Amino acid sequence: MPSANSPAVKGLNKLIIVAALGYFVDIYDLLLFGVERVASLNEIIPEQFGPMSKDSLSYFNTIYGKLLLNWQMAGMLIGGIFWGILGDKKGRLTVLFGSILIYSLANIANGMVHTISWYAALRFISGFGLAGELGAGITLVSESMSKERRGIGTMIVATVGVFGAAVAGFMGEVISNWRYSFYLGGGMGLVLLLLRIGVFESGMFKSVKEENVQRGNFFHVIGNRKRLLKYLCIILVTVPVWYVMGTLVLFSPGLYAKLSGDPVANLKAVSAGKSIMWAYAGITIGDIASGLISQLLKSRKKTLGLFLILTCLGIFFYFKFGGTSVATFYWIIGFIGFATGYWAVFISTASELFGTNIRSTVTTTAPNFVRGSTILISFLLSGMVSLFDGNEMKATIVTGCIILGIAFVALYFLEETFAKDLNYTE
Repeated sequence: MPSANSPAVKGLNKLIIVAALGYFVDIYDLLLFGVERVASLNEIIPEQFGPMSKDSLSYFNTIYGKLLLNWQMAGMLIGGIFWGILGDKKGRLTVLFGSILIYSLANIANGMVHTISWYAALRFISGFGLAGELGAGITLVSESMSKERRGIGTMIVATVGVFGAAVAGFMGEVISNWRYSFYLGGGMGLVLLLLRIGVFESGMFKSVKEENVQRGNFFHVIGNRKRLLKYLCIILVTVPVWYVMGTLVLFSPGLYAKLSGDPVANLKAVSAGKSIMWAYAGITIGDIASGLISQLLKSRKKTLGLFLILTCLGIFFYFKFGGTSVATFYWIIGFIGFATGYWAVFISTASELFGTNIRSTVTTTAPNFVRGSTILISFLLSGMVSLFDGNEMKATIVTGCIILGIAFVALYFLEETFAKDLNYTE
């Protein structure tokens, strides 16, 4: 066994650190729009369309907020496929460098926007860049560690990464100008590029590169019934995470106002920034717990099932007791964050499901399809609102029940991947 001071161990440690910090910046920038949505649009909308009443401004803020979020997620969907294929064809390090450069520059430019159209374009470009970071980092870590310990490596990456969202929520509270928040996020990404010097490419990828095997073919995933089922199962198991984050947390000010029974008086009682901070503080602890539990149980599948049950419980608390008080609401947000903290186990499972020649494609696209499910959730929620004659609260509850039901069915068909040998091709 190599010593702690050997070049191989030092290189692996640096790889984990760089992947973790990269995901930290990734999540910081991803959630930054949610934190600064209200402040940025409250400045840009009147600047572009002229003065308007508070009610009108609030209405257009919500409408354009959902539109911009969908543009960002659309960028992530397209970027996930692009970066995933590139990672299997050209290497994991190429994706790490290229993705972070694009989203860092896009976020710096985002701090300079004055129109909705440019805002949307830059959220799309930023989402496109953000799509590559996590999959490439996790693939590198998974392929570079032993099969018994790689879950610890991915747990560290995911835990450090999601803490970036808590920091984004905190910075949104302390930085008075929303433009500076985007400058900070982009600047951190550019600084991180310097740390990537000396990070090594995956040995498994190097070996496959020398073989006569097709790499990075997305149709190898979706064109085979068995592989497609595995792919859909791991995605659908994790969609509840973005139902919670993209609906219950991101739009928490309006939902809390309705839960409290006094929408007018309590519209500003809860802030999206604090909700994100509390949720991701819980997710950070949840990722540590889920990662360790999966190692203890020697099962990814059982751990996913346990945390899905906790997510159901958290959603029940949210709608049953969330309107009691602001303090109670934030504590529930923290708990529901913990319950959805199975992202580390999800991303480990995604990287373990497929062979080396399409592993980056799967590990990069799967989390971005989960994130991009926000668009489908939005359409489903709108349909439920129409079905229930404008009752947004009932529509949100039913939407959550449908998503959780599908997740449990997907979990039933998901295969166990703990300690699976990854040195093979499809």
